[in-house]
Amino acid sequence: MNANTQSGSTGTRARAAALAAGRGFFLALVCLPEAILCYTVTVVSIALVPVVGIGLITTPWALTWVRSFADRRRALAAKWCGIRIPSAYRPVPPDARPWARTAVMLRDPATWRDLRWLLVDMTAGYLTALLPAALALYAVEGFALAAGLWRVYRDATGDTYWYGFVPVNGQASAFGAAALACVLAVVGYTYNPRLLMNHFRLTRAVLSPSQAELAERVRVLTETRRDAVDTSAAELRRIERDLHDGAQARLVAMGMDLGTVEMLVDKNPEKAKELLAQARRSSAEALSELRDLVRGIHPPVLAERGLGDAVRALALRLPIATEVEVELPGRAEAPVESAAYFAVSEALTNAVKHSGADRIWVDLRHADGSLRISVTDNGRGGAAIGAGSGLAGLERRLGTFDGVLAVGSPAGGPTMVTMEIPCVLS
Repeated sequence: MNANTQSGSTGTRARAAALAAGRGFFLALVCLPEAILCYTVTVVSIALVPVVGIGLITTPWALTWVRSFADRRRALAAKWCGIRIPSAYRPVPPDARPWARTAVMLRDPATWRDLRWLLVDMTAGYLTALLPAALALYAVEGFALAAGLWRVYRDATGDTYWYGFVPVNGQASAFGAAALACVLAVVGYTYNPRLLMNHFRLTRAVLSPSQAELAERVRVLTETRRDAVDTSAAELRRIERDLHDGAQARLVAMGMDLGTVEMLVDKNPEKAKELLAQARRSSAEALSELRDLVRGIHPPVLAERGLGDAVRALALRLPIATEVEVELPGRAEAPVESAAYFAVSEALTNAVKHSGADRIWVDLRHADGSLRISVTDNGRGGAAIGAGSGLAGLERRLGTFDGVLAVGSPAGGPTMVTMEIPCVLS
């Protein structure tokens, strides 16, 4: 290795050590007060939930702040040290009432993991963040003492200045402090980046999901995959049944009518004309049934114009006045669009059949990496997710794509069905 390469390597390591010290100082100086404030506000807010109820309003706000703070630390860990810390928060319906948002967030294990992390971050996390900066700053102080700072301190107080374990009361002892400072500088030069990385490793150890949560996640994914396979098999059987009992039967009957026409065209032209007219009607009905079948598999308007226009077309066919509001800057993947379309279709069908409503509102938008859909009606209410209900099937359909379903339907209405599917738009 030549001298220039060695000098460049030394300079790079020195810059890395200084950068780690500066970042550690920033974390210790800026993040500690926010961690203390986040923890205090959140604990007080949760404590007020059963006491006076005001916590129902403040807790979602406080927990959202905590999650934002934790996500910023995750971003810094990835940017500064390349440490990826997974975020495993359960989605919270954006339009849910405060008590529902509070319940969802407090039932999320990630919420309590965040609170434990705040306690660690303001104690051990603070020390591990401050250590790189302390090594650099304390080394600078030792060199300043050797440069004459010890005289200023002695003239001002008349006491001996202790630098670590070195009593500084003269220039010779000040050089001893400089020697210790050299040792600290070498330690910081060598280990500062690693010390900062240890801070983020500690953060990852506390914030990462536990093995139990990962096992539960695998169980849920296994169930949703099984549901998806069962649903696909049932859909194939339905298509086969519809083809056999509908379009296929009409085409067979049309073929028989045309065979009879061939025999009657010379003997009984009038009867042949009647059979031709009947065959024409049968062909039109078979074509209509085939179109309905294709629309039930994947609506052409969905493939050609996207989810927003497909839902608008769906709303136009309903016997109830329906308003559709769409804010989608792009398109999701085809399977996600299809699942969302049929989920909306099922929710609208339930509203038409069971709600007694005379007006329905549908809202589609994309925010925070998720497709969010709400279907609201002004009916009698009382809808619930349960075995055998259409909402249970809808929940299984969304679960295939890691989506969630929330239903707010007090007695007397209104009913709001909120769906959320994680996805990106093209």
